[in-house]
Amino acid sequence: MESIALLMVVIIFVLLLLGFPVAFTLAGVSSIIGYFTLGPDFFNFLPSRMMGILSNYVLLAVPLFVFMGIMLEKSGLAATLLETMAHFFGKVHGGLGVSVIVVGTLLAASTGIVGATVVTMGLISLPTMIKAKYNIPLSTGIIASSGTLGQIIPPSIVLVLLGSVLNITVGDLFKAALLPGGLIVLSYIIYVLIIAKIKPEWAPVLEQKEDETKISTKKTIIALVMPILLMVIVLGSIFAGIASPTEAAAVGAFGAIILTMLAGKFSWKTLMVTGQESTRLTTMVFFILLGATTFSLVFRGLHGDDLILTLIRNADLTSIQLVAFILMIVFILGFFIDFVEIIFIIVPIILPILNAYDIDLIWIGILLALNLQTSFLTPPFGFSLFYLKGVAPPQVKTTHLYRGIIPFISIQLVILLLVFFFPELVSMWL
Repeated sequence: MESIALLMVVIIFVLLLLGFPVAFTLAGVSSIIGYFTLGPDFFNFLPSRMMGILSNYVLLAVPLFVFMGIMLEKSGLAATLLETMAHFFGKVHGGLGVSVIVVGTLLAASTGIVGATVVTMGLISLPTMIKAKYNIPLSTGIIASSGTLGQIIPPSIVLVLLGSVLNITVGDLFKAALLPGGLIVLSYIIYVLIIAKIKPEWAPVLEQKEDETKISTKKTIIALVMPILLMVIVLGSIFAGIASPTEAAAVGAFGAIILTMLAGKFSWKTLMVTGQESTRLTTMVFFILLGATTFSLVFRGLHGDDLILTLIRNADLTSIQLVAFILMIVFILGFFIDFVEIIFIIVPIILPILNAYDIDLIWIGILLALNLQTSFLTPPFGFSLFYLKGVAPPQVKTTHLYRGIIPFISIQLVILLLVFFFPELVSMWL
């Protein structure tokens, strides 16, 4: 039975690498193998498990945060934010790069949707950076890495999903992610300023026309203060215990509508398109989740989790070695498959092992989130690189993207190691 469980995992990974749909691969392969090995009566447990997921109040935050992110993207907020930040930072070498990182951070804290953020930043920032004679690999690295900050900076959908799968409080994960997320942003900025100092021709001063030297107070407030206020309301209500993540997400979705109205970009068509895109993305996530539930049920029915736990115990690994091994596996998988698949396939398998070793689940949750953030950037299947290449001007080559992203992946891995060796970076806010 145990060997069949491992064979099922191998078959699923092979099919995923061949490009088969994730949700139907998980559910289909698991159902076929489960039917012939465990019998049809075994699946009587499945409906109650699926209903338990669909009635999970915490997971209701996913469509609300997705709606908030897409609505803010439609508001044109990113363009105004970049214009405002460039006005403040563009007078120094690397200032435009710093502006892009700050805007990416604010969008991450406001939206949490990597695809929308990278595409928006690519359309707005990349032509501006190329026109300003910025080094192309540096420009693409800044944009792609900044666009993935929504993976770790709350309110992150990754953290919501991890909290649900690990059965821990999402609010605690949000608090624990603040310092590591802030360290990544600060490290990005320091790296860009150092490169601009060493090679000023890579990050020249942004030339501003006379009519661009003044930005209205109203424009600055809408562009900068309002998104920060929205972030404070959403996260503050969670941290203060006033609202659950789901309730705060609803406030965020409503606040995004208000910001879009203030920006003069709200319309019935915008609301309809946002609702449709939110439904499509949410449906994708939940279909994968239901497929993963089928996989998890069959895998445990075949005693696959017992086999893995026995193998690890026989290997005589310490808890630190175990966590390091898990992170290495997740990092390698991130080269080939999406973060949602990793969360819903790998985490349920390792959860009993983590509990058996009495490992702090909030700490491992942040480590996994940091690790999964790199999966968006690592070639050959880094989704942020695909998103950016899709909207980049013709002179931007794939080799530019790969060269430019390496320093930022290195920065993320350094922060990951810091959190690994100093767990207090996670616990100090709890």
